[in-house]
Amino acid sequence: MENELAREVVPHGDPIALFKAWYDEARTTELNDSNAMALATATPEGLPSVRMVLLKGYGADGFVFYTNGLSRKGREIAANPNVALLFHWKSLRRQIRIEGHLQPVTAEEADAYFHSRARDSQLGAVASDQSAPLDSRETFLARYESVRDRFDGKDVERPGHWGGYRVVPAAMEFWHDRAHRLHERRRFERGADGDWSSTLLYP
Repeated sequence: MENELAREVVPHGDPIALFKAWYDEARTTELNDSNAMALATATPEGLPSVRMVLLKGYGADGFVFYTNGLSRKGREIAANPNVALLFHWKSLRRQIRIEGHLQPVTAEEADAYFHSRARDSQLGAVASDQSAPLDSRETFLARYESVRDRFDGKDVERPGHWGGYRVVPAAMEFWHDRAHRLHERRRFERGADGDWSSTLLYP
């Protein structure tokens, strides 16, 4: 028992490579939306908000998601680009926290992803004033029908306010469930030279 608990399962190394290993495993074990992540933003006054978004790409340069830039999260991002992400995979009893700042993806990246989505999802993105007050469900569905008619037989144009963001990580923390709540946590921090250092944390 003691030898098993002493075995490190979150070693020092490249946190992006460790993320890939955990994420690849989650893709096979999590029944729904293994790419779901909680995105935390804040207003300039420090008022926080959080919601689930979907990871659509990642690499050494960061973690990518897409959204309406006029939504609440879009406005908060414009005012304060510092954000945090949380992945929680219940099937694996693991979580990863990521802290960093946002950079917009290129228009070419946004176009490519937008047009890879189902056509109905593209139309919905055009029809929705995300986060704005809505008087009735019927109003939204009527707008959707209007947009569908407008683009009948044509490619759907990506709205200028709809795009993607890349979370450039400054810190990553890996948590792994262990027996008797003797969990394992390791925090990685990136220095000015781009290299990662890490330390274990008390659970």
